[in-house]
Amino acid sequence: MAGFHWISLCTDYGYSDGFVAACHGVIARIAPHARVLDVTHAVPPGDVRRGSVILADTLRWLPPAVHVAVVDPGVGTGRRGIALVSGDAGDAVSAVLIGPDNGLLLPAAHTLGGVRAAYELTDSAYRLPTLSATFHGRDIFAPAAAHLACGVSPDALGPAVNPKSLVTLPAPLCQVDGQRIQVEVLNVDHFGNVALAAGTDELEAIGLRTGATATLRWPAGTEPVLVGTTFADVAQGELVLLVDSAGHLAVACRGSSAADRTGLRPGTVVELIQ
Repeated sequence: MAGFHWISLCTDYGYSDGFVAACHGVIARIAPHARVLDVTHAVPPGDVRRGSVILADTLRWLPPAVHVAVVDPGVGTGRRGIALVSGDAGDAVSAVLIGPDNGLLLPAAHTLGGVRAAYELTDSAYRLPTLSATFHGRDIFAPAAAHLACGVSPDALGPAVNPKSLVTLPAPLCQVDGQRIQVEVLNVDHFGNVALAAGTDELEAIGLRTGATATLRWPAGTEPVLVGTTFADVAQGELVLLVDSAGHLAVACRGSSAADRTGLRPGTVVELIQ
C-alpha cells in the first residue's frame, strides 16, 4: 500500500492537558511526512454518540487519510481496537478509520462508502512497546495510524473482523406519523444551532415546504417556527427551521443560540407538526 499524506484526529481529550500533543508526537516520530488535521478535541467526555455525529458530518470533506477517533469510556476493558477500511471502491484505499469498537466509527465509515474490511489492532509491531491501560489513543491508535501512513497494509495490524460483529449505536429516533415528525436532537454546534436526526425527506413527508410555519414542540415548550433556508429568513431572535450544511434539519435562532433559547440538548426528543 502506498500510504497516506494525511491523518485526522477527533477526540474528547480537551485542550487543557497534553493528551493531544502526545498523539501528535507519536505520529510525528513514526511518520514525520504525515500532516495531521485536528477535527476537534472538544467532544463532551465519553459522549460516543456526539463524536460519531461529528465524524460522520466532517470526514467526507477531508482528503484521503487515516482517521483516528477516540471517545472511549471503555478504554482498558475487553473492547476491541479496530481499523475499518472504507472510502472509494476499487483497489486504492482512500480511508481507514482507527479507534475503539464502540460504535464511534461506523456512521462515518458509512458516509465514506461503507466498511470494505475490518481488522482488530493486535499486532505489537504497530503499537508502542509499553501500553497504558488508560491511554490507547497514544499507545495503540496513533501508532497504528502512523504505520498505515508509512505504507503498512491494514491487514497487517491484526486479524480480520466480521463487519457484522462491530458494535453499533442505537439509531436516533426519527418517526413520521401523519402530519408530525417525532425526532431526536443529534447535536448542538458552537453557535447553538440544534441539528435533528431528520432531513428534507421527512419534512416533505408531512407536507412542509419553504415558507410554511411549523409547530415545534419539546418537553419545556411549544413555539411556531418558520421553514426557511437561511438565518436571515426570520427577524432577530426568532426561530427558523432549515437544512444545515451537513444535510440535517436544524433549529436556529437568528443572532442568538437556539439551544439556549429552547433548552434543547442532544438526546432530547422534539415534535415538528404541520
